[in-house]
Amino acid sequence: MQAGDLVRIKRASIGIPMDTLALVEAKLKDTGGFSGIPDAMWRVQLLYAGRTRRPRYLGRDLEVVS
Repeated sequence: MQAGDLVRIKRASIGIPMDTLALVEAKLKDTGGFSGIPDAMWRVQLLYAGRTRRPRYLGRDLEVVS
């Protein structure tokens, strides 16, 4: 995954339903997680009309669409 990828959010959160499309903006940091499995934290831009939120997600919560 890299900046500019179109992704589908696999984990619902408050105000952001599951299967929402988003655009990856930046990789914030690498995380080891509790299990020691390497992962990364990503900032995404939601593809909602008029929404300006830029939430952060772990790589395991995002699925690359194209």
